[in-house]
Amino acid sequence: MSAAENTQLVQKAYAAFGRGDIPALLDLLDENVVWRAVTGAGPQVPTAGERRGRREVGEFFRVLGESIVFQQFEPRRFVAENDTVVALGQYRATAKPGGSFDSDWVMVFTVRNGKITNFQEFTDSAALNAAFEPARVA
Repeated sequence: MSAAENTQLVQKAYAAFGRGDIPALLDLLDENVVWRAVTGAGPQVPTAGERRGRREVGEFFRVLGESIVFQQFEPRRFVAENDTVVALGQYRATAKPGGSFDSDWVMVFTVRNGKITNFQEFTDSAALNAAFEPARVA
């Protein structure tokens, strides 16, 4: 696939996420996808870490839905070369413990044979860590 076709595939994944159609998003992933979310976040962030395979990524999206409420999630720019697509964007959200975060992000995708085979997210992990800290009692 061309870089333009790979970009369209990634844009389809974002569109599926935006409308809450996680099964459609998962269909765009390779069976053995490697998914690395929130690189650098601490153990209190339930979405952080590596998942392998569609089943584990499906579980990631379940946990995401239970732990974060997005007020804004906006991919703004896509840059692609060969099998790599980089998305740059911004989100604003509230974590279920009550903290909020607002951050720019970079998400890097690898696309092979018409499927997403690798994903890695880079964001302000310190802001995310703070949003998931339990309320402190003085």
